[in-house]
Amino acid sequence: MNDQLQPLKKQPRAGKSARSGTQDDIVYAHIFDAILEQRLAPGTKLSEEALGEIFGVSRTIIRRALSRLGHEGVVLLRPNRGAVVASPSVEEARQIFYARRMVEQAITELAVQHASAEQLAELRQMVSDERDSFARGDRGAGIRLSGEFHLKLAEAARNAPLVSFQRSLVSQTSLIIAQYESGSRSHCSYDEHNALIDAIEARNAEQAVTLMMHHMDHIDSKLNLDEDSASDDLHAVFSHVLQTRKKSSRSSTSR
Repeated sequence: MNDQLQPLKKQPRAGKSARSGTQDDIVYAHIFDAILEQRLAPGTKLSEEALGEIFGVSRTIIRRALSRLGHEGVVLLRPNRGAVVASPSVEEARQIFYARRMVEQAITELAVQHASAEQLAELRQMVSDERDSFARGDRGAGIRLSGEFHLKLAEAARNAPLVSFQRSLVSQTSLIIAQYESGSRSHCSYDEHNALIDAIEARNAEQAVTLMMHHMDHIDSKLNLDEDSASDDLHAVFSHVLQTRKKSSRSSTSR
């Protein structure tokens, strides 16, 4: 494990922590993104040994990253049995979605008051990137950008506790969708996101909240008990990390 863990070069608009920070920041960001993109299946065992091998870091660093994810409710830390990706029950899913609705309403109302022109432009760019991702068949990137849209909207609300709470809720929602979404899995979130931005830009709080609740209804309507398409194979989920490290290792050897 002597290879230095390097920040991953991702698609535009990826989370900032995936490109910079301490080693546990980077590990945390990779796992968080894998959950947000629904590449990690609920219930997956997060072996410290396997993750340490994948990322080329010590178990202490892995534990710090998993602890942060545990505080956000997306990883379950089990004493003497290791960590697993959270697997919300149906009742827990209902409670999380209820909380998400309440938070989204508050965020939307505050964003109408505080969102700057620059923040609205960033949100529109994220929607454009999201649409492009789905158009080229990169569903994972599209889902991640959809979640990051809601995190960026929370930042525009200028309420730090809501940003922290929203980060946890968005990732937990992604787990619920991975576990319970049914049907064709079609996505039109970018159209709903654009309409929401228009209402916020017009400073129309009532319309913006109505559009946000409709957006949440649309997500909720596609949920049912069903099999997921995520994976519990850590090496497969983080194959891009291993490839990056191998390329870095070969480059260092050839110098």
